[in-house]
Amino acid sequence: MKKIMKSSFLIGLLLLPFFVSAQNEPIVNATVTGKVIDGSTNEPLIGATVSIKGTTNGAATDANGDFALITGQKLPFTLIVSYVGYIKKELVISESKVEIRLDATPNQLNDVVITSRRRSESAQNVPLPISIVRGVAVEDAGAFNVNRLKELVPSVQLYASNARNTTLNIRGLGSTFGLTNDGIDPGVGFYVDGVYYARPAATALDFIDIDQVEVLRGPQGTLFGKNTTSGAFNITSRPANFEPGASFELSYGNYGYIQAKASVTGPISKKLAARISFSGTQRNGTIFNVHNNQYINDINNTGVRAQLLYSPSDKVKITFIGDITDQKPNGYGWGIAGVVTTKRAAYRQFNAIIADLNYTLPYSSAFERKVDLDTQSKADNQLGGVSANADIKIGNGTLTSTTAYRYWKWVPLNDRDYTGLPIFTVSSGNSVHDQWSQEIRYAGKVSSKVSGVIGAFGLWQDLNSDPVQTEEAGSAQWRFAQSSTSALWKTPGLFDNFGIRTTNRIQSTSLAVFTQVDWSVTDKFHILPGIRYNYDKKVADYKRETYGGLQTTDPALIALKNGIYTNQSFNNTAEAGNFSGGLTAQYRSSDRFNAFATYSVSYKPVGINIGGLPTASGRVLIELATVKPEFVTHKEIGIKTKPTPNSIINLTIYDTDIKDYQTQVQTPEPGVNRGYLANAEKVRVFGAELDASLRVNNNLSFNGAIAYTDGKYVSFKNAPVPLEEVGGEQAFKDVSGGRLPGISKWAGSVGGEGTVKGGFFGLKGNYFLGIDTYFRTHFSSSPSPSQFLNIEGYNLTNARLGFRASNGITLFVWSRNLFNADYYEQLLAAPGSAGNYAGIIGDPRTQGVTLRYTFN
Repeated sequence: MKKIMKSSFLIGLLLLPFFVSAQNEPIVNATVTGKVIDGSTNEPLIGATVSIKGTTNGAATDANGDFALITGQKLPFTLIVSYVGYIKKELVISESKVEIRLDATPNQLNDVVITSRRRSESAQNVPLPISIVRGVAVEDAGAFNVNRLKELVPSVQLYASNARNTTLNIRGLGSTFGLTNDGIDPGVGFYVDGVYYARPAATALDFIDIDQVEVLRGPQGTLFGKNTTSGAFNITSRPANFEPGASFELSYGNYGYIQAKASVTGPISKKLAARISFSGTQRNGTIFNVHNNQYINDINNTGVRAQLLYSPSDKVKITFIGDITDQKPNGYGWGIAGVVTTKRAAYRQFNAIIADLNYTLPYSSAFERKVDLDTQSKADNQLGGVSANADIKIGNGTLTSTTAYRYWKWVPLNDRDYTGLPIFTVSSGNSVHDQWSQEIRYAGKVSSKVSGVIGAFGLWQDLNSDPVQTEEAGSAQWRFAQSSTSALWKTPGLFDNFGIRTTNRIQSTSLAVFTQVDWSVTDKFHILPGIRYNYDKKVADYKRETYGGLQTTDPALIALKNGIYTNQSFNNTAEAGNFSGGLTAQYRSSDRFNAFATYSVSYKPVGINIGGLPTASGRVLIELATVKPEFVTHKEIGIKTKPTPNSIINLTIYDTDIKDYQTQVQTPEPGVNRGYLANAEKVRVFGAELDASLRVNNNLSFNGAIAYTDGKYVSFKNAPVPLEEVGGEQAFKDVSGGRLPGISKWAGSVGGEGTVKGGFFGLKGNYFLGIDTYFRTHFSSSPSPSQFLNIEGYNLTNARLGFRASNGITLFVWSRNLFNADYYEQLLAAPGSAGNYAGIIGDPRTQGVTLRYTFN
């Protein structure tokens, strides 16, 4: 709280001169008066905003619709007139008295303009499935990060036990389900203002001054710099503007929630404009750790983003952006959600083990929101970077260069055993990541019938332990590791403070050239071929050394210690080059009907295991160090329709086959941090998506989306056994035909908003009520299908009620998870596979109030 208030205070001090200067009385050269009326009824519009373009000088109309402006400018000049529910109007006036007529917003859906194909165009006209969420809708829904955005786009799945261990998927594909392994690349591209964010932790950042989020579904390798096999997020922030503008927002809610946002833009000179934006979010924890009487899993985020726009001519636009996000939550920790009886001997079952240690869980259900963790939780996450983007109009197109540097620093501390016992007392996978990227592309028309994109992309990454990653066992570890009835296990101090210190480094190079052509065979029929060449190389160095525990030369005791942690080191280089591409056919009979069909192949880059390798009979399985690239074959058909001017219905059906699917698997070996990567021979995902929007009238609108997704292992003959089969005759199992993790067969969202004109404390505007509901059916939470690690379906409802004044003020109350549903987002088997597993539970009901003020 103090940190947020201090940040807000400093921002206020920085902006004070701006507001003071805005209030200075100008030299009176002209007085403009007038009236604003409804263009069809001639009724006066009370509370309409009238301002002089390029200045902060403005006024609101009174009870008669009249206004007066005292200005130091000389006529003629341009007025900007706006009123909620009416079309904004700009007009040049040359007389000191005017009458201004505004037309009501037409009862039809606004045409959404996107830039995903590297040019501005209507979303309904592009031959690819895409979901668009405008920045205002994101803010109204309280979706200040991607995790909350998934409730608006049901094709998106996001799972996170902390910022590092984030899985972002589209249609159930993209990243490995479970704990993140740094040795592979995500299959979902994450772009902010044209810059690719390479690490999954980037998805944890708060949205700062977002203009629009475009979610592209399916492979996108011929349009975007980085090859993305399952889709991409194309996020654009509000740009710097030569017209002065600002927005301020303050929210307060239960659990000590407070969020402050501010953004200011305007000209510095005729050719240089700037924007600076700030976001700070604070919330108390929703889970109580009975071990130290502290709440954990809180929110403590701050972020700043600054932009400079240099436009020396109409043909050149250069944007410089710098940002930093700092997150320091007290978290994360999770309660035990259940215990499975494994195939191990009775004395090796979790309940028998804790009984021998005289330990009892202080809760009976994870939904009591209690945990018992004897290790302090920590998850410091910092991201930042700088970029330079140049758009230069050349001929019939635009040459774009995007140069960027980004960094990520991760400082965690976790309790890996989810109990108050000293089993795994330290788990700290400190990491630091640097990336440099360069993209150059040209997009434009070649002739009257041919247009397209051609580009080159380079990405260089360096990921290091910072400086060392630590895993350490405690005094209770012997009982969980005990695999025989030998009395040697009870040797005093055998595993006390016994651990490993790991140094690792992985250097990655990704280079590509790509192109896509749009050939207009006729006005209605288009052919769009695309091709890409990728080259990927990864160089890994891994070394871990044991320390602590009982110092002994007894071979029998050393063998017991080696069953927990061993020294391990390896160096590995993996590289691969490949061609990929696709062909799309599009038939657009009119602005109301657009049909397309796509066939494409793509690759997800080669990977390297960098979290330790499993062993067999004391031998390190070095052959598992390299993870083969995924080969993706994708087929898709879709139609986009606009049955009426105020409705949209879009349908997409797709079929995706993946050879050598990269999957994350768990192992009972504690030394293999975050599991290890493997290739399943083949998986298939088949699905259908329906999106619809309806604007009943100017005061009532609805939107909805539903997704059917069926994902299965076609062939995975050597998968590790699920938790309940640990300790059986076999350590591996044929799970062919089993469900892919993280995929609900059905997911959907429905929302609507109604408005009615009214007044609030003398302000004129609209009252509004908005409701959004999201549902998903049950899904597997284990890479190898399990009878027990399945999550039941759930439904979440969010609502908001408030008032939007015509002068830019908005005030509303809101609630997320309105009906306080209890639900799991993920289930995680504890290391060592004693049968216990933890549950990541969703947020409880939250509610609050938001005040927002915007002018431009």
